[in-house]
Amino acid sequence: MKTFNSSFKFLTLLALLVLSACVSDDLAEVGDLQDVTGPTPFYNFSEVTVAEFDCEDNELSANYRFNFQAGTNLAVNGTNYEWSVTDDTGGSVDVILINKDLPILEQQIEGALADVIAIEEDIAEVEFEIPCEDDPARLAVLQAELIALEQALLNTQNAVPDEVLQNVADLEAQIAALDEATLQDRELIFEFPGPGIYNVGLTVTDNLGKSDFTERPVTVLQAIPMIPVPEIAEPSFEDNSLFDGTGDGRDSWRVPSNDAWSPLGGGTTVIQINTDSSPGEGADLPDGVQSAKFPAGGDRVAYQEIEVTPGASYSITYFSAFNLDADGQMKVSILTPNTSSFTEAQLEENVIASRNDTNVGRVVNVFQQHSINFDAGDNESVIIFANNSGDEARLDAFNIVVR
Repeated sequence: MKTFNSSFKFLTLLALLVLSACVSDDLAEVGDLQDVTGPTPFYNFSEVTVAEFDCEDNELSANYRFNFQAGTNLAVNGTNYEWSVTDDTGGSVDVILINKDLPILEQQIEGALADVIAIEEDIAEVEFEIPCEDDPARLAVLQAELIALEQALLNTQNAVPDEVLQNVADLEAQIAALDEATLQDRELIFEFPGPGIYNVGLTVTDNLGKSDFTERPVTVLQAIPMIPVPEIAEPSFEDNSLFDGTGDGRDSWRVPSNDAWSPLGGGTTVIQINTDSSPGEGADLPDGVQSAKFPAGGDRVAYQEIEVTPGASYSITYFSAFNLDADGQMKVSILTPNTSSFTEAQLEENVIASRNDTNVGRVVNVFQQHSINFDAGDNESVIIFANNSGDEARLDAFNIVVR
């Protein structure tokens, strides 16, 4: 038995010595087995294109930029990256390479100068609107607003603390010192010469010399102007809420003709105004201190034509409330711009979308929000039209967004 144990110990020691002799420090940290797994390259990208258009939707400038980030299945081995870009015929493409850290540093500068940047953006918006405005009254308001904003910008720039200015200077120095982006960077920004289909390839090589290549088409679409959000004038029926600081809350909601648009065939159709005399107490209005009031007789209507972009889709929201004195309803419609009377407003071919709410299950004087979705189609404008029946009703806080 002792002889067997001695032999077994000798064989075990011999086996350990043999295994130890097979270990090589030149292999990829995997003991005695050579790593035969090569890299599997992949990449992600996101578009960061910025474009500028005039009021006629003509492109003034555009940089077709995409942020690319390379990846691989290898979590331990060192890797090298090599990007390539060709057009859809395989030809070379002159792309601009941008260091991935540039946008980050630029955002930090914008954050440090947030107040200044905000006013500069307001100025840019007004400067964009001025050449597009053909209403002399609105143009005068915009020009006065521009003068006020330019003075506000000067005051804000002068008030920037020295430590903020030094921080901005340091960030600008970091930008100036950034390494130029290369096709060997793991993450970088490509600026393509324009719209088109480009083949973006990536070669990944590990520290053992194994490599692999992946390529896929990247479609760069023509930049398109952002669809403007339509303006609803006096949306909450507040006094002095027109663009020039005037208005009684109803001016933008009057029909072109009382006789044509009267539900009763004649008489005034102008909405009344309900005022919250104790804001902050009880059931407050959704916005401000005034709302549109529609008496139970159903003789008052709200009418406003707004500009829209053909082909765009929109969502309008608003609030309604009832007195609950009798059964009643409130109907809000989106009409085609050629609708010219109350009778025509009831015709299906003139109604783009509508919503009819009753007071069943409602709480007296408590506002509830509703929404109407619609497509502009070929129309360059639509009519918002509202009327009630049976019970006194109120509307407030209209809003519209592009869907």
